[in-house]
Amino acid sequence: MFHEITPESTDESERDSVTVRAPVNIAVIKYWGKRDETLNLPLNSSISVTLSMCSMYTETRATKSQRTSFNINGKVESTTKRFDRLLDKVRTVHPNSHVSIETTNTFPTAAGLASSASGYAALATSLKLLYPDTPGTVSELARLGSGSACRSTLGGFVRWDAGVRETGCDSVAKQLFPESHWPQLRVLVCVVCKDEKSVPSTAGMQCSVRTSGLMKHRLAHVEERAALITQAIADRNFPEFALHTMRDSNEMHAVCLDTYPPISYLSDTSHGIIRAVHEFNERCSEVRAAYTFDAGPNAVLFCEVKDVEELRDMLEKEFCVSGKVSQVIECKIGSGPAIRVDQ
Repeated sequence: MFHEITPESTDESERDSVTVRAPVNIAVIKYWGKRDETLNLPLNSSISVTLSMCSMYTETRATKSQRTSFNINGKVESTTKRFDRLLDKVRTVHPNSHVSIETTNTFPTAAGLASSASGYAALATSLKLLYPDTPGTVSELARLGSGSACRSTLGGFVRWDAGVRETGCDSVAKQLFPESHWPQLRVLVCVVCKDEKSVPSTAGMQCSVRTSGLMKHRLAHVEERAALITQAIADRNFPEFALHTMRDSNEMHAVCLDTYPPISYLSDTSHGIIRAVHEFNERCSEVRAAYTFDAGPNAVLFCEVKDVEELRDMLEKEFCVSGKVSQVIECKIGSGPAIRVDQ
């Protein structure tokens, strides 16, 4: 059984093993571009929605060991630089520590479905529970593995501040509103493709920062949009929330296309879903659905609970029957990482 992590869960009692689940988060104000590659410090602040862990999560079991090992979905993997950054942080206090990591996720890896965010949030939370005196917060530790992972350390609606300090100590995630704030909001994750994306996010960001003129335009006004969407969330104003969500997604992908050579993460089906959402809203004579895309072709749609059935029917008829969308996963807004309590 898993329970949401509380201050009591993170006491400094000795543990030899811990199992954690961490959620997926979906950015509605995107993070695209870094000011520091090693510390994963972003050029702009971002805002995300944490999804419930009913269907999509990463589960990680971390055990103190005589040697470090890393197992993903039953397959032994070599440790990566990103993994080593987290363990190096632990070793500043525990220099001879080793851990055995076993991790599984319930959704495709590297397909633009925020797998790295969920994965590194689970890893960081596990390490912090095993070694509570590790410097920094769980949010800071998770960010070292994957920038957006810091947002998966919290539930509800989350803002990741870009910060200005070179050390990154002010580039942390904070909860704007709890998961209970907007109970009517629903998320439909449309799985278009489970393959790994052709251009990894980090490589794409680096190229955009170097070559995209639109990137400068985005950075000049993205903070204003973040403020507007925060107010829309506060007011539970779906049309305003939807407008800023879709425009920010469109703008990020415009930056990708403006990159040289251009990066195209969206597929023909992705563009078809975009058109279908706008047509759906036109038929409704009001904005009742919104889309967003991370660095991949898979669509994430937002709506309120009253519109779920109609929106799912549209997706089924236009995309699922033909096989263009292989799966639609419905989620509520969810909490942050959870710990297994029956170990």
